[in-house]
Amino acid sequence: QVQLVESGGGLVQPGGSLRLSCAASGLTVNRQVMAWYRQAPGKQRELVAQITIGGSTNCADSVKGRFTISRDNAKNTLYLQMNSVKPEDTAVYYCYARSTGYWGQGTQVTVSS
Repeated sequence: QVQLVESGGGLVQPGGSLRLSCAASGLTVNRQVMAWYRQAPGKQRELVAQITIGGSTNCADSVKGRFTISRDNAKNTLYLQMNSVKPEDTAVYYCYARSTGYWGQGTQVTVSS
C-alpha cells in the first residue's frame, strides 16, 4: 500500500523558512518523478517544484530562487525547503508521485505576521 505523508507545515512569518517533508512507503522516491504542488483557497492546485528520477529539478517561476526540492534516498523522503516565504505562499502543500499518481494528504503552510 502506497502512502505519502507530509509534515513540516505551520505558521511562519514573511521572510522566514520552513522545510516540508514527504515520507514515502510502498514506493521508492528515487524511482519516481516526484513533485510538490500547492493549493490556495479559491485557486487551482499548481505545481511548485519537481525532481526527476535522474535528480534534475525545476521550480515554478513564483518560487524560483526561494524554494528547493530534494530527496533523501536512504530515508525515502522528499523535501521542500522554503526560504524567504511570502504571504502568497500560503496554501496546502501536497506531495505527488507523478509516475504512479499518488497524492499525500497535504500540509498547511500559512505565511503571516
